Amino acid sequence: MTASWLGPRALAGACGVSPDTLRHYDRLGLLPRTVRTRAGYRRFPPESVERVRLIQRALTVGFTLRELAAVLERRERGEPPCRRVRALVGERLAVLETRLSELTTLRDEMRRLVRDWDARLARTPEGQRARLLDVLAVRPIRADHREVGPK
Repeated sequence: MTASWLGPRALAGACGVSPDTLRHYDRLGLLPRTVRTRAGYRRFPPESVERVRLIQRALTVGFTLRELAAVLERRERGEPPCRRVRALVGERLAVLETRLSELTTLRDEMRRLVRDWDARLARTPEGQRARLLDVLAVRPIRADHREVGPK
């Protein structure tokens, strides 16, 4: 083992994650094989920094850790996972596009609601109720034709 191998704290610090996160990634098979010192401490090869950064970026685009583990395992067996990777990210993009559309609709509804509430408040004498929340009972806020609220 060379001096460039990293302990868990050094790797975690270099990547901005916790040692617990590394243990979790390791248990799922996401990290390159570690070695143990005579004292039993784990040491990670230098390429682990790049792997952890890959994991973090893959999570950002919507991969689950299990999906990523399967893709990386396939890659390490010499099988190209490219079509699977493309399909997974394409699915996440479609979900994101739908959600963005829903959020845009919700934003527009909320803008109308705030304008309505501003007008109500302007007509309501100081110290009197404008009954803003009552408006929601008769005019629910909708995004993509669904009521917004706990799901």
